[in-house]
Amino acid sequence: MKLDGTTYRLTDTGNLGRIALITGLVFLAVSAIGYAQNPGRFFPAYLTAYVYWLTIALGGLFFTMLHHLTGARWSTVLRRLSESIAGTLPLMLVLFIPVILGLHDLFHWSHSEIYDPSSPAFDELLSKKEPYLNTTFFYIRAAIYFAVWIVLSGVLGRTSLRQDQRHSAGQMQNLRRVSAPGMVAFGLTLTFASFDWLMSLDAHWYSTIFGVYIFSGAFLAILSFMVLMGAYMRKSGVLADVITVEHYHDIGKLAFAFIIFWAYMAFSQYFLIWYANIPEENYWYLYRWDSSWKSVSLIIVFGHFVIPFLGLLTRAAKRSVGFLTSMAVWILIMHWVDLYWLVMPTHHQSGAHFSWMDVTTLLGVGGLFFWYFWKRYTARALVPVNDPNLAASIRFINA
Repeated sequence: MKLDGTTYRLTDTGNLGRIALITGLVFLAVSAIGYAQNPGRFFPAYLTAYVYWLTIALGGLFFTMLHHLTGARWSTVLRRLSESIAGTLPLMLVLFIPVILGLHDLFHWSHSEIYDPSSPAFDELLSKKEPYLNTTFFYIRAAIYFAVWIVLSGVLGRTSLRQDQRHSAGQMQNLRRVSAPGMVAFGLTLTFASFDWLMSLDAHWYSTIFGVYIFSGAFLAILSFMVLMGAYMRKSGVLADVITVEHYHDIGKLAFAFIIFWAYMAFSQYFLIWYANIPEENYWYLYRWDSSWKSVSLIIVFGHFVIPFLGLLTRAAKRSVGFLTSMAVWILIMHWVDLYWLVMPTHHQSGAHFSWMDVTTLLGVGGLFFWYFWKRYTARALVPVNDPNLAASIRFINA
């Protein structure tokens, strides 16, 4: 890759985007074979992969709005990166189609007979949830979620690009005006999307803290993704003097804080449900603490919290780009394991059964996600060149 130091645009983007596109198409084609052979195994694997990459995209949207609302200077050099990640949301809308096609394979509540009192499959508890858990309202809610996310990312992205052409103080105000109500809309839509697409996999169970749990994992994932992208460009000699150790240090501090926050949400959810000892609540944890799912649960406890907590505890660890990169890879792996633990036990209560489709769907959706992200990111200046805080962001030094 080659960077024009004046415009901050890449004059040579390399083959990364092309490789990602080919990878995505090939692995989705392989996954389609799995669908033809075993739809019941394909759809949970696809949902896990889809939500994994969607949470990274939504994390990018949150990071962008957080930057504008707080008026932070240090993160200015990262803004175009998070904007481009959020800009993949239109693609994620298209990739949502297989989830719709697999509705009956994924969600027990989507079967009409469970709402029919004359049917042997009648479920009295779910029948009381029918006003919310019905396919028509499910589609309407999904359309609302994507409309909110795509409009927010689109408005913020277009305003940012106009700033590159000619800066005005009004643009900064507009970015804040959009981000303020956008944060409220983001919180509501992410929460209800997590209810619809993950929690309702087991529609008898519920947790009011579930949306915050998903959000905390998503924010950890976007921080890790940005570390990896920054490290990749740094290794290629791009933006090495713009995204500096000081910025990695701040990302590391945020990641450390949200590792604790994620663990607090996870433990709070578990503790409140477990000591209440209400059967329709605690059974969700019971079969995640049985058979081989117990091992996965322990992997999440130690892998998603203990190891990264201890790893990022020191200042030196947060300022080591190499170590921070390795921790970012680890956190992203644990984020997938966490989502797998949320989705799969509903369909495989007897134990964890890993499939090759878990890998092919992850790489298939991820390849297209990365291709679209990279295409957007490299089509413009890699930093907001006319942002008045850019110079201060480049010179930023941690206390």
